[in-house]
Amino acid sequence: MVYTIVVHLYAKDDPESIRKLSNKLIEASRVYSQDKETISWFVMQDTKDPRAFTIVERYEQESSQAYHLGNPYWKTFDPYVIPLLEKPMDLRRLEELDTSKDVVVE
Repeated sequence: MVYTIVVHLYAKDDPESIRKLSNKLIEASRVYSQDKETISWFVMQDTKDPRAFTIVERYEQESSQAYHLGNPYWKTFDPYVIPLLEKPMDLRRLEELDTSKDVVVE
């Protein structure tokens, strides 16, 4: 099954932090999307609150994130992003449900 990480980030309340965070997330997506066993690495910005961002990382399996964490770019990410945030990142680790088979809903 696909291993997924969802990260919510909330930028500081100034246009420069929002712009820098947006640009860093775009850059990160372009870099991490090339990692081995990465299915997708999406970045999104909330439509109503420009300070709210979400990352959705999808990997072939949980062990696939070793390639992500081994990417030299990883060492640049947190030191750049964390000072731009108002609060700590909210990170969730998930296993996608298998939707390929029929189920009975009672």
